[in-house]
Amino acid sequence: MFLGHFAIGFAGKRIAPRASLATLLFAPMFLDLIWPIFLLLGWEHVKVSPGATAFTPLDFVSYPWSHSLHMTLFWSGLIGMVFRGITRDTRSAVWVGSAVASHWVLDWITHRPDLPLWPGGMRVGLGLWNSVAATVIVELLMFVIGLWMYLRMTRPRGSRGRLSLWSLVVTLTVIYFANMRPIPAGVSERTIGLMGLAIWLVIPWAWWIDSTRRTVR
Repeated sequence: MFLGHFAIGFAGKRIAPRASLATLLFAPMFLDLIWPIFLLLGWEHVKVSPGATAFTPLDFVSYPWSHSLHMTLFWSGLIGMVFRGITRDTRSAVWVGSAVASHWVLDWITHRPDLPLWPGGMRVGLGLWNSVAATVIVELLMFVIGLWMYLRMTRPRGSRGRLSLWSLVVTLTVIYFANMRPIPAGVSERTIGLMGLAIWLVIPWAWWIDSTRRTVR
């Protein structure tokens, strides 16, 4: 899942209005932020297998440290506690930690059975990705609802506030549909990892959005 994770981040502004959008997007995307790093370090592995699912040819061979349920709960608790220690905002910290954990739940719905419950453990997944139409409908619906919730909680500070947000929305949507194109079978694991690092650019982009919009109560 891609847009669905961002939907959780945008929707979080309703529950944790004091948290920045950068933090709210960082949390549900955290597992995918560390995954390309672990790929490049050789700790986890992926390959292109056309037909792996109808939606994506990526075959997630091994990703126990970023995407197992056991480690997800560890990362969830760690990020929540760090945020609580920095901000002293317990309500937002609970949401931030929960948003990290939400990533695994959404991936469990979309992935085929390749998500380990613990490193080396049983793998699970409901396989929404086996239907392109169902995947797109679910993700776009989630994204629209999450964005609507964010828009109800914030107002732009002039034209920059509209540009900063909608440029991100358009970019994420374009990336989403672009990623539905076939991936050449010869693409290396290192290339996938390097391309995956680009998702980190969303965090400073979200900080820019924060500086151009205000929260309403």
